[in-house]
Amino acid sequence: MTETTTLSSLLSPFDLKGLPLKNRVVMAPMTRARAGEERMPNALMAEYYAQRSSAGLIITEATVISKQANGWQQSPGIYSDSQAEAWKQVVDKLHSVGTPIFLQLWHCGRASHSSFQENGQLPVAPSAIAIDGDYIHTPIGKQPYQTPRALETEEIPGIVEDYRRAAERAKSAGFDGVEIHGANGYLIDEFLESKTNHRSDRYGGSLENRYRFLQEIVEAVVTVFPANRVGVRLSPNGNYNDMGSPDFRETFLYVAEQLDSYGLAYLHVMDGLGFGFHELGEPMTLSEFRSVFKSPLIGNCGYTQESAEAAIASGDADLIAFGRPFISNPDLVERFANGWPLSPPADVKVWSSFEAEGYTDFPAYEENSKVN
Repeated sequence: MTETTTLSSLLSPFDLKGLPLKNRVVMAPMTRARAGEERMPNALMAEYYAQRSSAGLIITEATVISKQANGWQQSPGIYSDSQAEAWKQVVDKLHSVGTPIFLQLWHCGRASHSSFQENGQLPVAPSAIAIDGDYIHTPIGKQPYQTPRALETEEIPGIVEDYRRAAERAKSAGFDGVEIHGANGYLIDEFLESKTNHRSDRYGGSLENRYRFLQEIVEAVVTVFPANRVGVRLSPNGNYNDMGSPDFRETFLYVAEQLDSYGLAYLHVMDGLGFGFHELGEPMTLSEFRSVFKSPLIGNCGYTQESAEAAIASGDADLIAFGRPFISNPDLVERFANGWPLSPPADVKVWSSFEAEGYTDFPAYEENSKVN
């Protein structure tokens, strides 16, 4: 090891509120669509996560909390006892090598289609505002986005309960914690942002009201897992799924400040712009969130080893999550530690298939060297 590597902040251990991490590299949640039409975790998924177990912490791909939450083909679920049981093979494989894993809880909201829904119902959202986009991939092929149905006030507690029950199943499967997916234009983000929340009830209008849905979810989930085993993910700069509101800075600083009071495991902020930027002002930075959120902060989106080191050394971040680099570099941490080059990014058509190809067939650096 070089002197630079020895002094690495990124590769140093971290105490995540009592959960020891062997390094500060987080495997970011990435939708990988290998759970089949039954949305059932399986041995292929267990192998995929185990290949990447040198990460300090793994956050699973987004996992739907109910049938209504579906909006992506062959993504896994956590809304049945059999799904929870099937997740155990993933958790056990990671725990056998000492890697903690959190499950990301997901509701797609308006980023869905009637072909995903029971009885062909419309997807739901805070308000009846459609995504302005080309199409969505559905079980019946590419389809135009639909105008969602606005949730009735009395329906919302039932969705909060779906999150709580999903957390219970995650706990029964042995997960170390859960991450509440409040980013990327899915249901929670739709409630938070003024662009997509035009409600006039207690869940809309003011910042306090738009935050209420996430607040109720957090308070439900922390009855299952202690707060120091619950994270939240936000995407203040993102335009994915047609998001971005003029009051984004005020909104997300308020949300982070409110979340700070719970003593959460972490706040996971997509501060990078590689996933799309709404261009409604200067991008929000981790340092802004650090000023209002005192628990651990995870930065994410487009980081290199060098920029990750800098973010941790400056104190702006405690951990950095890597997404796409982990697809083609299952041994990403080892490559960082040894100065080995990264494999080129995988082709999107390959990584978005439903098979082992583009999933578990990327070689580790040393294996690749032996072949060559």
